[in-house]
Amino acid sequence: MSVSPALIAAAVPRDTIDLNIADMTCASCVGRVERALRAVPGVEDAQVNLATERAAVTVQRGAVSAAALAAAVTRAGYAATPVVPAEAATPAAEAHAGFWSGPWPVAISAILSLPLVAPMVLQWFGIHVMLPGWMQWLLATPVQFVFGWRFYKAGWKAVRAGAGNMDLLVALGTSAAYGLSLWQMAMTRHDMPHHLYFESAAVVITLVRLGKWLEARAKRQTADAIRALAALRPDTAQVRRNGVEVTLPLGGVRVGDEVIVRPGERIPVDAEVIEGSSHADESMLTGESVPVPKHVGDRLTGGAINYEGLLVARTVAVGAETVLARIIRMVEHAQAAKAPIQRLVDQVSAVFVPVVLVIAMATLLGWGLIGGDWTAAMLNAVAVLVIACPCALGLATPTAIMAGTGAGARAGILIKDAEALEVAHRVSVVAFDKTGTLTVGKPEVVALHAADGGDAALLSRLAALQAGSEHPLARAVLAAAQARGMAPRPASEVRALPGRGIAGVVDGQLLQLGSDALRAALQADPGPLQDDAARLRAEGRTVSWLIETGETGNPRAVPARVAGLVAFGDAVKPGAAQAIARLRAAGIRTVMLTGDNAGAAARVGQALGLDDVQAEVLPEDKAARVTALKAVRGDGGAAVVAMVGDGINDAPALAAADVGIAMSTGTDVAMHAAGITLMRGDPALVADALAVSHRTVRKIRQNLFWAFIYNVIGIPLAAAGLLNPVVAGAAMAFSSVSVVSNALLLRRWHPAAAQSTDEGAR
Repeated sequence: MSVSPALIAAAVPRDTIDLNIADMTCASCVGRVERALRAVPGVEDAQVNLATERAAVTVQRGAVSAAALAAAVTRAGYAATPVVPAEAATPAAEAHAGFWSGPWPVAISAILSLPLVAPMVLQWFGIHVMLPGWMQWLLATPVQFVFGWRFYKAGWKAVRAGAGNMDLLVALGTSAAYGLSLWQMAMTRHDMPHHLYFESAAVVITLVRLGKWLEARAKRQTADAIRALAALRPDTAQVRRNGVEVTLPLGGVRVGDEVIVRPGERIPVDAEVIEGSSHADESMLTGESVPVPKHVGDRLTGGAINYEGLLVARTVAVGAETVLARIIRMVEHAQAAKAPIQRLVDQVSAVFVPVVLVIAMATLLGWGLIGGDWTAAMLNAVAVLVIACPCALGLATPTAIMAGTGAGARAGILIKDAEALEVAHRVSVVAFDKTGTLTVGKPEVVALHAADGGDAALLSRLAALQAGSEHPLARAVLAAAQARGMAPRPASEVRALPGRGIAGVVDGQLLQLGSDALRAALQADPGPLQDDAARLRAEGRTVSWLIETGETGNPRAVPARVAGLVAFGDAVKPGAAQAIARLRAAGIRTVMLTGDNAGAAARVGQALGLDDVQAEVLPEDKAARVTALKAVRGDGGAAVVAMVGDGINDAPALAAADVGIAMSTGTDVAMHAAGITLMRGDPALVADALAVSHRTVRKIRQNLFWAFIYNVIGIPLAAAGLLNPVVAGAAMAFSSVSVVSNALLLRRWHPAAAQSTDEGAR
C-alpha cells in the first residue's frame, strides 16, 4: 500500500531555529536571506523579519545545524548568530552597538557636508559664494569613502550574490555624482565650482545614514513591550533550604524550593503560596490594575510585585517554563512572524531593485542621447537610484505588527502569530463558551431534591461520587458538602462518562450522575422530581440527576431509579453584558455554544443579549458548530468566526475557528490551540483584541500606501529631471522614518475597558 507524500511530510518531526541577522537594510535583503536559508538541505521554510532583524527557520529535526544556517547567510553577504533563549527581541544591530551604529558618524558626516550644501542654500537669499573645487573634494571624500563605506561593502556583497539592495543603489548613485565632479575638475583648467556635485553625494550619504539611525531608534521603541517584560525578572531570589535563607541567582532556583518574597519585592518564579497572605500587582502581565489577593494555596506569577505581606511559596516553574517566559516567547514569535499581506511586498521587492536599475539606465541614456546633456542625465539617474531605495517597503508591515502586538501585550492580550492579528480585524461572528468564559466558572449548589426526602444523604452520596473529580460541578458539590461538615466517603470504580456525567460505586450501590440525556438513556423515570427540574431549568439552573442502576455483583437487576437531583447556578461575569454590547455595536454577531441545558443557556443568553444560543452541544460537536457558523453570513458570503473558550473541550473549536481566543484562566491546551490569549478572564478583552487588530491592519495599509506612493511619485519625477539628488535622498530617508513613526502611533492605543474615552492612534 502506497503512502501519501503529504502524510510522510506531516510525520517528519520539525524544529525551529532562530537566528539574529545583521547588515540587512531593505526588503531586497530579506528576500535574499530567505532564499539562501531555504536552499540549505533540510530546511522546509524560512521567514526573515527586517524590523526585528531575525530569521525563524523551520527544519527537519536533526537535519541541519544553526552553524550551517549561519554559514549560508554569510555566503549571501550577511552575518548571522543563533538567538540565545529568553533573549529580549531587540534588533541584532543593537546587540553590536558601537561608534559606527551610534549618532557620531551621522554628526561628523553632517559637519563635513554642511559647507558643501550651504552655498546652495545661500543662493535662495541672493548670496553667491562657492568653495574652491579642491576644498569641496577634501570635505566630500571622507564622507564618500569613510562614512559611506558601509554602502560599498554591502552593495558589493549584493553584486557577488547576484542581487541588488538599498546599499547598491546608494553606492551607485553617490559614486556617480562624486565621479562626475572629479571628471569636471579634471576636464577644466580653472575651478568651476558651480559645475561640481560633491554636495549631492555627501548630503545623500549623510541623509541616508541619518534616516537609518532614526529608523533604528524607532524600531527599538517598537520592541519596548518585550524589554519591559524581560525587565520584570529579578536577578536573584531569596530561597529557604533546610531552614536557612540564602540568596541565589535566579538560575539556581529549582522546582520545589521555598522562596521568600518580602513586601515590595518582585516575585522571582512561578510558585504556590504556603505561608502568609498579601496582594500582588500583576498589571504588567495581565493588564489588570487592581491588586490580586493571595492566600495559602494561591498561585504566584513570576514578575508580579508583592504588596504588603511577607509570602513563602513553593516553586512550581522556573526558567523557560514560567508564565513570564512563555509570554515573552509568544510575543517574540508574533513579532518575528510575517503577516499574509507581507507576501505581496516580498513579491514586489524581489524585482524592485533590478527594475530601478533599468529605469536609471533608461534615464541616463534618454537624457544623454536625446537631450545631449550628459551631466543632467547623470544627475537625474542618480536621483532615480537614490529615491527608489526599498527600505520603507520592508519596514511597513513588520514595524506595525511589532507595535500592535506590543500594545496588545501591555493590555493583557497576547497575539501568538501575525496571521491571527491580521485575520481578527475581519471577524464577523464571535462564538463563546459559557462556563468560565461568560460566567464566573465557579458554579454553586443551589438546590437538592432527593426522591425519598433525605437531602443530606443525597449530598453525601454525591460528594462520595465526585471526590476525585476536578470538574467545576464536582468542586461545587464538594464545597457544599464541606460547608455542612461532611467528609466525602470513598467511592470505587469511578469512571467518566464523556459528555454525559460520571459513574461509580458508593456503599455497594452502582450510581450514575449526569444530564437529562443520561437519565433518558437509562430510561429512569423522574417521577415527581420532574416538576422541580422544570422549575429549576426555567430559572436558568443546571440540573443533574443521581441515578441508581443496581448493586455490585448484580447490576441492572432492577430498573434504573432516580435517587434525586442537584441544581447548580453560575453567576454571569461582571462586565460580560457590556462586552457583548460592544461587539454587537460593531456589527459582530454573538453566539454561545455550551453543553449546558437549554434553560440555563437561555437565561445567560437573555441576560447578556446574545444573538444566538446553542445549548446541549457535546464537546466533540463544538468544532462542527464553529465550522457551520463559518459558512453562514447575512450577505451570502462566508463568515469569519472567532471562538472564545477556556477549557480542554474548547480546544478543537478554537482550532477550527478562523481566530481562536483563549482565556489564560483556563487550560494550557486551550491556549496552545488559540491564536490569541487573554491574560485575564475578562470578556471585554475580546472586543479589545479585535480593536487592536483593526488598528494594526490600518497602520499596515497606511504604511504600504506611503511606501509605494513615495516610489510611484518620486521615480517619475526623478526620471523627468524634476528632483535634485539631495531632495531625493531626503525623501528616501524620510520615507523609512515616517513608516516606522506611523507604526509607533499604535503605542497610544489603550483597551476600552481601561480607558473608554481614549480613541487611540488614528
